[in-house]
Amino acid sequence: MSISDTYFTISEPSVSLFKDKGSKFYGFAFPVADEDEVKMYLDETKKLHPKARHHCYAYRLGTTDDNFRANDDGEPSGSAGKPILNVLLSQNLRNVFIVVVRYFGGTLLGVPGLINAYKMASMEALEEATLEEKTINEHLKLAFKIQYMNEVMRIIKNYDLNIISQDYTDRYILNIEVRLSLLEEVKEAILDLRFVELE
Repeated sequence: MSISDTYFTISEPSVSLFKDKGSKFYGFAFPVADEDEVKMYLDETKKLHPKARHHCYAYRLGTTDDNFRANDDGEPSGSAGKPILNVLLSQNLRNVFIVVVRYFGGTLLGVPGLINAYKMASMEALEEATLEEKTINEHLKLAFKIQYMNEVMRIIKNYDLNIISQDYTDRYILNIEVRLSLLEEVKEAILDLRFVELE
């Protein structure tokens, strides 16, 4: 059984403009790692557009499905934040924050019109972005005596693993990053070297 250990995000911020009946909807998409970055980009967007009526947004963080949020910012419930979030979900994007800034044009769009406008502004912002595929990784900590370095390095090279950090006290400590789909195989290969401890 193969494990899905990749996801898509965007590599740099992007912007779009969608117009409907005089209202302008600026869509901003940002790559984010955590809620602090979300807040920073939201604050920046509000400073850029202080006269806008609404700054509606949604984000999805991490590789599990439980860290997301949608905000209507004064628009009718479910007419702004949820359509933005649905765009992230339908494109299976993670670690992405989208904020749509609305300037009211004088004509009411109604809830269906708002849903469409927020959705289109989000989709168009993502169309301007560069998608990037990332892997879901786990960290392993290895401890061994220095004389076994060559055998350990052979495994790291074979599986093309990243070394996050290394430390040397009485033993050599290596922190490595392993793709989720390779995790069990790499653990087995390491444990076959009976002189290495996994911590």
